[in-house]
Amino acid sequence: MDSDNSDNYDQEFWELVEEEFMDDSDEEQQLQNERRSRSSSRPKIRTTVDRGREEGHNRLFNDYFSENPVYTDVQFRRRFRMHRHVFLRIVDALGNHDEYLQMRVDATGKMGLSPLQKCTSIIRMLAYGSPADLVDEYVRIGESTSIECLERFVKGVNVVFGAEYLRKPNNTDVEHLLQMGESRGFPGDPIPDGEARER
Repeated sequence: MDSDNSDNYDQEFWELVEEEFMDDSDEEQQLQNERRSRSSSRPKIRTTVDRGREEGHNRLFNDYFSENPVYTDVQFRRRFRMHRHVFLRIVDALGNHDEYLQMRVDATGKMGLSPLQKCTSIIRMLAYGSPADLVDEYVRIGESTSIECLERFVKGVNVVFGAEYLRKPNNTDVEHLLQMGESRGFPGDPIPDGEARER
């Protein structure tokens, strides 16, 4: 008889637990549905920072790219790790390849970042190993935009310049490089022909 009683109590207990649990899940489901309907009806507000894009472009242009730039060609080469004409060729080629790297009008109707700003941030990150948020102060570009530009830049360089520059050198290339080295005082082959290196 005790076992019948305990079986009944167990069954009643589990029925009550199941009933209570099912009630909670229904209530929880209703709460989730209400939250979803409330959150989807409200527009999400995205915070934007006015970085002064136009000011950043003008400063960059006047410093390096105007007819009378503030900084010399030598300073440009030191800071960008390439000549100005090479940088401008890259900016032009990648701007023609990917419209993200072009200047566009943003959602508020303002002019976006210039190709010079985007490519300057990329080159600074690559040349100096700078984090994406470090270039914000001078170039006036946000961290996430810098990262997006970098990803598109790398893909664009592979597509646009890959066949010409990202290949193994052929005999003509090697000969040209050796001639360039010799003209700058670098000796040719340091090991005379026929001699093997001894270790």
